Amino acid sequence: VQLQASGGGLVQTGGSLRLSCAASGFNWDTYIIGWFRQAPGKEREGVAGISSEDGSTAYVNSVEGRFTISRDSTKNTLYLQMDSLEPKDTAVYYCAVSPGWSPSLLRLWLLSSPSSWGRGTQVTVSS
Repeated sequence: VQLQASGGGLVQTGGSLRLSCAASGFNWDTYIIGWFRQAPGKEREGVAGISSEDGSTAYVNSVEGRFTISRDSTKNTLYLQMDSLEPKDTAVYYCAVSPGWSPSLLRLWLLSSPSSWGRGTQVTVSS
C-alpha cells in the first residue's frame, strides 16, 4: 500500500487548502480511507473518513461544516477540502486506510489506528 499526501502549506486564518492523497497498491472491495492529523505535543487525531462501499463520510466534531472529504476512484485519489481554517488546525496531516471496515464503523475508524499510513503534509494556519 502506498499513500502519498500533498497540498499542505501556510495559510492565514479563514483561508482554504485542499489536500490530496494518491493511493495505490491495494484492491480491497471494502475499506475506509481518510485523514488523520497530529499537532506538536498532541496526540494523533482522526479528522475525516470515507467508505469505499457507499461513499458515506464522517468527521471529527471540530472540523464538521468546514472540511469536506471526497475521492475520485478513477484517479485513485483522496481529497480533503479545508475551508475556514483556524490556527488550531495546524498539524501534519496524514492519509490512512484500513481494509474490511464497513460504513457503519466510520466514526469508530476515526478513533482507531489504521493499518496503512502515508507520509504527512504540513498545514500551518497563521493568526
